[in-house]
Amino acid sequence: MTLNRRTFIGSVAATSGILAAPMVAAQGRPRVVVIGGGAGGATAARYIAKDSDGAIDVTLVEPTRAYYTCFFSNLYLGGFREIDSLAHSYGTLASDYGINVVHDWAVGVDRDARTVTLAGGDMLPYDRLILSPGIDFVDGAVPGWDVSAQNAMPHAYKAGSQTELLKAQILAMPEGGTFAMVAPPNPYRCPPGPYERVSMVAHLLKEVNPTAKILIADPKPGFSKQGLFEEGWNNNYAGMIERIGPDFGGANVAVDPAAMTLSIDGDVNNVDVCNVIPAMKAGRIAEIAGVTDGNWAPVNSTDMSSRIDANIYVLGDSAAQGDMPKSGFSANSQAKVCANAVRGALTGSTVFPARYANTCWSLIDTENGIKVGATYEATPEKIATVDGFVSATGESAEVRAATYRESLGWYDGITSDMFG
Repeated sequence: MTLNRRTFIGSVAATSGILAAPMVAAQGRPRVVVIGGGAGGATAARYIAKDSDGAIDVTLVEPTRAYYTCFFSNLYLGGFREIDSLAHSYGTLASDYGINVVHDWAVGVDRDARTVTLAGGDMLPYDRLILSPGIDFVDGAVPGWDVSAQNAMPHAYKAGSQTELLKAQILAMPEGGTFAMVAPPNPYRCPPGPYERVSMVAHLLKEVNPTAKILIADPKPGFSKQGLFEEGWNNNYAGMIERIGPDFGGANVAVDPAAMTLSIDGDVNNVDVCNVIPAMKAGRIAEIAGVTDGNWAPVNSTDMSSRIDANIYVLGDSAAQGDMPKSGFSANSQAKVCANAVRGALTGSTVFPARYANTCWSLIDTENGIKVGATYEATPEKIATVDGFVSATGESAEVRAATYRESLGWYDGITSDMFG
């Protein structure tokens, strides 16, 4: 199926599977607080607000006033998008759906009192709390690097200024210079996928610095769509890209941001740009709320509720839910299941069985798109794969161009679905 705005919104309007008795707040309307305004949080807030017809008080807490999508941010690096095309505001959620949008950091959760504390000092009571804070990085995951080094060696895994910085560094590389990437271990947020990023950096360098090299230090023996990416690299960027996997030291790396070096199994490489993508964990507020296992937040597959606290739900990248990847499409799909379950719990509305879907598109070169995806079901143990699909090697230029155009339709669809 070709996805556009209309078919995307209709195809993943999934909902959840446990019918709960309605819960009435002690005073006034029941209150839902959503922390994180990305593909999970913004979608959940919008669907709860629009489908409850004012019966639920919805507050969305998001520190940034403009949300830059991680999905398609690699295309900005490759020159296929402008940075402003990735930016979206929360104005429509507030004006058209009555959502109370609060631009602040959530810094505390009192699960007994059911309150959220904001950095500005305000306290928000809730009857249900939805956490969709994305990812943070595991301390010490890459020796020599921490967030204080992100300006010298950007991660660009939270789109916006980091993405702009990384592109500026790439454009400033000397002729014949080296772009290095420290790829993340599993599981990791994707998009912005590291291997699509390599493709987009190669595309840019082929145009502005064709003798430059790309060096990837990768702790994983393999990665999603590997055969497709390697075919694309050989066909479009022959001789430019070198990937060093764990068999040759890719899991034993260290960096020196001051000296701009990358050490791979003791071999020190001088580099001009180093994109460090460390190991990841759930966003900090999930840890503060006490709903993680140390890295990720375990959830129930039927409604994305926390396995630790039934009044809290965790969506998207932060959730340990089973087979779904940590993608924007996944978060959007999970948010609709969660929104239906929360409405049912608070108002007694009908709760439908959970259905989930995901597709991840990647761009290798101009109009050379590939994809992988699946549908999923809720089982007692996890969200489990039902069936899947993936692009084939050797596809025609027409098929690849159609896949790329499909991704453009999806982008328009999901951003409309998130922000109205």
